[in-house]
Amino acid sequence: MELPASPAASAPASAGERWPPLESSPEVFNQFMWSLGAQEDEAEFHDVYGIDADALDMVPQPVLAVILCFPDPPQDASYSSDLLSSYGEKETHDQVYFIKQIESLGNACGTIALIHAVGNSYSEINLVENSCLDVFFKSTASMDPYERALFLEKDDAMAKAHSLAASAGVTELCDVVEEHYICFVAVNGTLNELDGMKDGPIKHGSSSSKSLLQDAVTVIKGIMRNIPDSISFNLMVLSRKQNNAGTAS
Repeated sequence: MELPASPAASAPASAGERWPPLESSPEVFNQFMWSLGAQEDEAEFHDVYGIDADALDMVPQPVLAVILCFPDPPQDASYSSDLLSSYGEKETHDQVYFIKQIESLGNACGTIALIHAVGNSYSEINLVENSCLDVFFKSTASMDPYERALFLEKDDAMAKAHSLAASAGVTELCDVVEEHYICFVAVNGTLNELDGMKDGPIKHGSSSSKSLLQDAVTVIKGIMRNIPDSISFNLMVLSRKQNNAGTAS
Protein backbone atom coordinates (compact mmCIF):
# COMPACT_ATOMS: atom_id res chain seq x y z
CA MET A 1 0.00 0.00 0.00
CA GLU A 2 1.45 3.35 -1.04
CA LEU A 3 1.78 6.02 1.64
CA PRO A 4 1.20 9.67 0.71
CA ALA A 5 4.02 12.00 1.65
CA SER A 6 4.55 14.99 3.87
CA PRO A 7 1.54 15.97 5.93
CA ALA A 8 2.29 18.53 8.61
CA ALA A 9 1.54 17.32 12.10
CA SER A 10 0.40 18.76 15.39
CA ALA A 11 -0.93 18.01 18.81
CA PRO A 12 -3.99 19.74 20.25
CA ALA A 13 -5.57 22.75 18.51
CA SER A 14 -4.71 24.94 21.53
CA ALA A 15 -1.02 24.87 20.57
CA GLY A 16 0.90 28.13 20.86
CA GLU A 17 3.21 29.80 18.39
CA ARG A 18 6.30 28.62 20.29
CA TRP A 19 5.80 25.06 18.97
CA PRO A 20 4.39 25.19 15.40
CA PRO A 21 3.70 21.91 13.53
CA LEU A 22 6.52 20.12 11.70
CA GLU A 23 6.28 18.76 8.19
CA SER A 24 6.72 15.00 8.04
CA SER A 25 9.66 14.74 5.67
CA PRO A 26 13.17 13.31 6.02
CA GLU A 27 14.67 16.59 4.82
CA VAL A 28 13.05 18.56 7.63
CA PHE A 29 13.75 15.96 10.31
CA ASN A 30 17.35 15.41 9.23
CA GLN A 31 18.28 19.08 9.27
CA PHE A 32 16.48 19.45 12.59
CA MET A 33 18.21 16.45 14.17
CA TRP A 34 21.64 17.43 12.86
CA SER A 35 21.18 21.02 14.06
CA LEU A 36 20.44 19.66 17.54
CA GLY A 37 23.69 17.72 17.74
CA ALA A 38 23.30 14.35 16.04
CA GLN A 39 26.25 13.93 13.71
CA GLU A 40 25.44 13.88 10.01
CA ASP A 41 27.58 10.83 9.31
CA GLU A 42 25.95 8.84 12.13
CA ALA A 43 22.23 8.56 11.32
CA GLU A 44 19.51 9.95 9.09
CA PHE A 45 15.78 9.76 8.47
CA HIS A 46 14.32 8.09 5.38
CA ASP A 47 10.85 7.88 3.88
CA VAL A 48 9.09 4.52 3.82
CA TYR A 49 7.21 4.47 0.53
CA GLY A 50 4.94 1.55 1.26
CA ILE A 51 4.18 -1.14 3.79
CA ASP A 52 4.37 -4.15 1.50
CA ALA A 53 7.34 -6.49 1.76
CA ASP A 54 9.13 -5.13 -1.33
CA ALA A 55 8.93 -1.53 -0.10
CA LEU A 56 10.14 -2.47 3.38
CA ASP A 57 13.10 -4.35 1.89
CA MET A 58 14.24 -1.05 0.33
CA VAL A 59 14.51 0.74 3.67
CA PRO A 60 18.13 1.38 4.77
CA GLN A 61 19.19 -0.78 7.70
CA PRO A 62 19.80 -0.91 10.57
CA VAL A 63 16.60 0.86 11.63
CA LEU A 64 16.84 2.54 15.04
CA ALA A 65 13.31 3.96 15.24
CA VAL A 66 10.11 4.25 13.24
CA ILE A 67 8.05 7.45 13.18
CA LEU A 68 4.43 7.58 12.05
CA CYS A 69 2.51 10.74 11.23
CA PHE A 70 -1.20 9.98 11.14
CA PRO A 71 -4.64 11.58 11.65
CA ASP A 72 -5.65 12.17 15.24
CA PRO A 73 -7.37 8.94 16.31
CA PRO A 74 -11.05 8.81 17.29
CA GLN A 75 -11.80 10.05 20.80
CA ASP A 76 -12.84 6.57 21.90
CA ALA A 77 -9.58 4.95 20.77
CA SER A 78 -7.94 3.28 23.74
CA TYR A 79 -5.55 0.55 24.81
CA SER A 80 -6.03 -2.12 27.39
CA SER A 81 -4.31 -1.31 30.68
CA ASP A 82 -1.90 -4.23 30.44
CA LEU A 83 -0.30 -2.67 27.36
CA LEU A 84 0.58 0.57 29.13
CA SER A 85 3.88 0.52 30.98
CA SER A 86 3.79 1.88 34.49
CA TYR A 87 6.28 4.55 35.48
CA GLY A 88 5.85 3.65 39.12
CA GLU A 89 8.86 1.35 38.92
CA LYS A 90 12.34 2.75 38.33
CA GLU A 91 13.34 -0.28 36.26
CA THR A 92 10.84 0.62 33.51
CA HIS A 93 11.74 4.29 33.78
CA ASP A 94 15.40 3.51 33.11
CA GLN A 95 14.76 1.20 30.17
CA VAL A 96 12.57 3.32 27.88
CA TYR A 97 13.15 7.05 27.43
CA PHE A 98 9.69 8.66 27.43
CA ILE A 99 8.49 12.25 27.58
CA LYS A 100 4.94 13.51 28.02
CA GLN A 101 3.34 16.04 25.67
CA ILE A 102 1.73 18.57 27.97
CA GLU A 103 -0.66 21.23 26.69
CA SER A 104 1.89 24.04 26.86
CA LEU A 105 4.11 22.13 24.40
CA GLY A 106 1.49 22.70 21.73
CA ASN A 107 2.43 21.26 18.37
CA ALA A 108 5.66 19.71 19.62
CA CYS A 109 4.65 16.11 18.82
CA GLY A 110 7.18 16.02 15.96
CA THR A 111 9.98 17.13 18.24
CA ILE A 112 8.84 14.68 20.91
CA ALA A 113 8.88 11.85 18.34
CA LEU A 114 12.43 12.85 17.37
CA ILE A 115 13.45 12.95 21.05
CA HIS A 116 11.94 9.50 21.54
CA ALA A 117 13.76 8.17 18.48
CA VAL A 118 17.18 9.54 19.41
CA GLY A 119 16.73 9.10 23.16
CA ASN A 120 16.16 5.37 22.76
CA SER A 121 19.06 5.07 20.30
CA TYR A 122 21.49 6.92 22.55
CA SER A 123 24.00 4.06 22.56
CA GLU A 124 23.91 3.89 18.75
CA ILE A 125 24.30 7.59 17.92
CA ASN A 126 27.18 9.80 19.02
CA LEU A 127 26.02 13.32 19.85
CA VAL A 128 28.16 16.42 19.67
CA GLU A 129 29.25 17.24 23.20
CA ASN A 130 27.27 20.11 24.77
CA SER A 131 24.88 20.22 21.82
CA CYS A 132 21.15 20.71 22.41
CA LEU A 133 20.39 16.99 22.42
CA ASP A 134 23.46 16.10 24.46
CA VAL A 135 22.58 18.63 27.17
CA PHE A 136 18.89 17.71 27.03
CA PHE A 137 19.41 13.97 27.53
CA LYS A 138 22.05 14.42 30.23
CA SER A 139 19.87 16.95 32.09
CA THR A 140 16.69 14.86 31.92
CA ALA A 141 18.14 11.36 32.39
CA SER A 142 16.88 11.01 35.96
CA MET A 143 13.60 12.90 35.45
CA ASP A 144 10.15 11.39 35.06
CA PRO A 145 8.20 11.97 31.80
CA TYR A 146 6.31 14.99 33.14
CA GLU A 147 9.47 16.64 34.46
CA ARG A 148 11.07 16.13 31.06
CA ALA A 149 8.09 17.86 29.45
CA LEU A 150 8.51 20.86 31.74
CA PHE A 151 12.23 20.96 30.96
CA LEU A 152 11.49 20.90 27.20
CA GLU A 153 8.86 23.61 27.58
CA LYS A 154 11.50 25.97 29.04
CA ASP A 155 14.30 24.95 26.63
CA ASP A 156 14.66 28.07 24.47
CA ALA A 157 17.38 26.58 22.26
CA MET A 158 15.23 23.54 21.46
CA ALA A 159 12.17 25.71 20.82
CA LYS A 160 14.14 27.95 18.44
CA ALA A 161 15.46 24.94 16.52
CA HIS A 162 11.92 23.54 16.36
CA SER A 163 10.59 26.81 14.91
CA LEU A 164 13.34 26.91 12.30
CA ALA A 165 12.57 23.32 11.31
CA ALA A 166 8.86 24.12 11.06
CA SER A 167 9.57 27.02 8.71
CA ALA A 168 11.72 24.79 6.49
CA GLY A 169 8.80 22.63 5.30
CA VAL A 170 7.13 23.12 1.92
CA THR A 171 3.62 22.13 3.04
CA GLU A 172 1.29 25.10 3.54
CA LEU A 173 0.13 25.03 7.15
CA CYS A 174 -3.53 25.42 8.05
CA ASP A 175 -4.94 27.01 11.19
CA VAL A 176 -6.19 23.60 12.30
CA VAL A 177 -3.83 20.66 11.77
CA GLU A 178 -5.21 17.26 12.65
CA GLU A 179 -2.21 14.93 12.39
CA HIS A 180 -0.06 13.55 15.17
CA TYR A 181 3.38 11.89 15.52
CA ILE A 182 4.25 8.72 17.39
CA CYS A 183 7.45 6.69 17.53
CA PHE A 184 8.24 2.97 17.70
CA VAL A 185 11.45 1.59 19.22
CA ALA A 186 12.71 -1.82 20.28
CA VAL A 187 14.10 -1.71 23.83
CA ASN A 188 15.30 -4.83 25.63
CA GLY A 189 13.51 -7.13 23.22
CA THR A 190 10.14 -5.34 23.36
CA LEU A 191 8.40 -3.18 20.76
CA ASN A 192 7.35 0.09 22.39
CA GLU A 193 4.95 2.63 20.94
CA LEU A 194 5.84 6.08 22.28
CA ASP A 195 3.06 8.64 22.14
CA GLY A 196 3.49 11.73 24.29
CA MET A 197 -0.29 12.03 24.59
CA LYS A 198 -0.41 8.70 26.44
CA ASP A 199 0.58 8.05 30.03
CA GLY A 200 3.56 5.88 29.13
CA PRO A 201 5.07 3.52 26.55
CA ILE A 202 2.67 1.03 24.99
CA LYS A 203 4.10 -2.47 24.75
CA HIS A 204 3.39 -4.51 21.61
CA GLY A 205 5.21 -7.75 22.25
CA SER A 206 8.68 -8.94 21.35
CA SER A 207 10.92 -7.19 18.84
CA SER A 208 14.56 -6.63 17.99
CA SER A 209 16.74 -4.25 16.03
CA LYS A 210 16.46 -6.55 13.02
CA SER A 211 12.67 -6.91 13.10
CA LEU A 212 11.75 -3.42 14.40
CA LEU A 213 10.40 -2.07 11.11
CA GLN A 214 8.30 -5.14 10.29
CA ASP A 215 6.99 -5.34 13.87
CA ALA A 216 6.06 -1.65 13.89
CA VAL A 217 4.29 -1.96 10.53
CA THR A 218 2.11 -4.72 11.96
CA VAL A 219 0.87 -2.28 14.62
CA ILE A 220 0.61 0.56 12.11
CA LYS A 221 -1.65 -1.52 9.88
CA GLY A 222 -4.02 -1.81 12.84
CA ILE A 223 -3.95 1.97 13.34
CA MET A 224 -4.75 2.48 9.67
CA ARG A 225 -7.68 0.07 9.87
CA ASN A 226 -9.09 2.10 12.76
CA ILE A 227 -9.04 5.29 10.65
CA PRO A 228 -10.28 3.88 7.31
CA ASP A 229 -11.49 7.12 5.74
CA SER A 230 -8.15 8.93 5.78
CA ILE A 231 -5.10 8.79 3.54
CA SER A 232 -3.03 11.16 5.70
CA PHE A 233 -0.41 8.67 6.82
CA ASN A 234 3.31 9.17 6.46
CA LEU A 235 6.04 6.81 7.65
CA MET A 236 9.72 7.47 8.26
CA VAL A 237 12.58 5.56 9.82
CA LEU A 238 15.70 6.68 11.63
CA SER A 239 18.54 4.51 10.33
CA ARG A 240 22.18 4.40 11.28
CA LYS A 241 24.34 5.18 8.27
CA GLN A 242 25.96 2.15 6.72
CA ASN A 243 29.52 3.38 7.21
CA ASN A 244 28.79 3.44 10.95
CA ALA A 245 26.64 0.33 11.19
CA GLY A 246 28.09 -1.98 13.78
CA THR A 247 30.70 0.52 15.01
CA ALA A 248 28.74 2.06 17.87
CA SER A 249 29.02 0.63 21.32
